[in-house]
Amino acid sequence: MNIRRFGNGDESALFRVFFSAVHDTASQDYTPEQVDAWAPADIDPELWAGHMRALQPFVVEHEEEIVGYADIQPNGYIDHFFVSGSYARQGIGTLLMKHIQVEAQLLGIAEMTSDVSKTAEPFFVRHGFQVVKRGFPIRRGVTLQNALMCKKLAQLRID
Repeated sequence: MNIRRFGNGDESALFRVFFSAVHDTASQDYTPEQVDAWAPADIDPELWAGHMRALQPFVVEHEEEIVGYADIQPNGYIDHFFVSGSYARQGIGTLLMKHIQVEAQLLGIAEMTSDVSKTAEPFFVRHGFQVVKRGFPIRRGVTLQNALMCKKLAQLRID
């Protein structure tokens, strides 16, 4: 497994990871209507590419295939955290979480936050996050359920 920064040209592979994570993994906790609203097949490729370029996520590659990605924003917010459904529960999420946590600490971020799906909530809890509040975002007219979660970070000491 290799973790690297996002590069131009990764956008379509990241969409495949996102689509698989929602349709193959999160579908255990959401209805087909919710899954289709959250991760529609007809997302505008230019809008998606622009969003990925703005997020600048870290990317996990396995045998030259992108299998997961996650970002950490300067304010500590994790906007996207996804692992391909065919690679779920194989340690890729933990690898990503450890990586972005170290990155956050290096940036001097005191707290990481994220709006987390029902599916991802147990994973985030295992990694020290706590639920702050429940949310019900609407995507394409369909109500989903998520949780705002946070984790306080210890500051790294560099002597």
